[in-house]
Amino acid sequence: MSSRRIQIDVAGDPPPRFDDEETLDDDSADGSGSLKLRPSNSNITEDLEPFMGVKVRRKASRLRDYIGDYLDVQSRPYLMKILEKQGDRKVLFADKVLKFTGSGKMKQRILLITDFAIYIVDPISDALKRRIALAAVEKLCLSELSDNFLAIIIPTEYDLLVASTRKTEIVTVLADASKSSSDYELEVSLSNSFEYNAAAEFVKEVQFEEVDGGVRTRIVHK
Repeated sequence: MSSRRIQIDVAGDPPPRFDDEETLDDDSADGSGSLKLRPSNSNITEDLEPFMGVKVRRKASRLRDYIGDYLDVQSRPYLMKILEKQGDRKVLFADKVLKFTGSGKMKQRILLITDFAIYIVDPISDALKRRIALAAVEKLCLSELSDNFLAIIIPTEYDLLVASTRKTEIVTVLADASKSSSDYELEVSLSNSFEYNAAAEFVKEVQFEEVDGGVRTRIVHK
C-alpha cells in the first residue's frame, strides 16, 4: 500500500503536537482514475455505484476485499460487554480511526458499526465515549478527492468527523445498514468543502485541495 501525505491546517486552533510528523495512508495504491464532479446535494445511494464514479478512486481501492471486523471484536471482552449492554450483537465494521474533537485535536478511537448503531470507544480506557443510533444519521459528507476524511451528520446531536484509510468501506457499510434496518436511503454528499457541527452550535468547515503528492485539508471555524 502506498502512502500519500495529508496536510491538515486547523485555522484558529494551535496545530496538534506529535513526536514525529504524522501521515495518513491513502486507501489506494496508484494514481489512475479520473475526477468526475456532481452537485454536493445529490443523493448517491443505489449500490454506491454512482458514488464509486464520483470519487477519485484507484484500482487497488476498487478491488479491495472488505473484511468488516478488523479488530476481532469477539476476542475483546470489553467491546463485547459494551455491545451486549446495548443489546447489539452483529458487528458490521470495527477498526481504529482518528476522531477530531471540537477543539480540532485528533484522538485515536475505535469505531464500531452494528446493524443498529455507531459506537465510539476509547482504546486506552476501554470506555464507550458515544453511541449514535443509525436512524439518527442524516447524511455522510466527504470530498471528491482521494483523502481519508468522513463527516457523519446527526441533526439531533453534534456531528462526527473521522479519518480512516477504510473510509470507502465505512460509507458502504453505513449506507447498506441504514437501508436494511429502515429502508432509508442514506444521503452521501460529495463536495470539496463541507460544514459540520463540531459541537453544539459550533460549526466548522472542512476544505480540500489537491496538491502535488497528496491532498491538503483545512479545518476552519465558521
